[in-house]
Amino acid sequence: MLLICADTVPQNKLSYLAFRLAAFETFKLIEFAQQTGQEFREPFGYLTEVPFLREVVPQVQLSLLATTWSKLMSPHDEHATLLDESVLYAVCETAARMMEQIPELFPSFTETGPVKFLNQPDKQLVRDLRTLHLELSNEGDFLLISQFQDLDPDEAVNYKKQFRMSEDYLEPMFEVLGRWQFCPDIQQKFSGLFNDEELVELMPILRLATTGVRQLGP
Repeated sequence: MLLICADTVPQNKLSYLAFRLAAFETFKLIEFAQQTGQEFREPFGYLTEVPFLREVVPQVQLSLLATTWSKLMSPHDEHATLLDESVLYAVCETAARMMEQIPELFPSFTETGPVKFLNQPDKQLVRDLRTLHLELSNEGDFLLISQFQDLDPDEAVNYKKQFRMSEDYLEPMFEVLGRWQFCPDIQQKFSGLFNDEELVELMPILRLATTGVRQLGP
């Protein structure tokens, strides 16, 4: 179970839907880039919903999503990090946006998964997806820290103190910006979000994305 402050993130169909839609969209965008041989001029992936993390490469975005998902589905209490809070916010916002803008994709993203949905998306589902994260008692620090980048270093330190953000608390958010590899047990962490047949198709997309990054590097 994933704990945010005093709240437990629900292990229900709504959480499943938010994580699955956000993951699927990010996978499909990576695949499109690979097939067309074109690079996106702007960052893409569900985590662009969090300004500070919009430059995180897509394969790492999916790694973070899988890690947070595995915590959510764990039988044990797992206290959320600021990264987990960022992921939850981003998947809910991404899924809600998809249902608003491209509801016709809903069946293709949900019909083959471990959980079945019989009804088509509607405005209530969009509201429920956003409510999933809005009802939690986090303080939204992950949306505030992008402002640090525009501040003088001394001013940034004062700002962190004002909002009681320690370096240890913020460090994972900075560290992930330079990460290029997805976690080695990502396939196991996706358990319950994708079935085995889907993972056979999706994992090569991640591996190719990481190989492409290595080739572009120094």
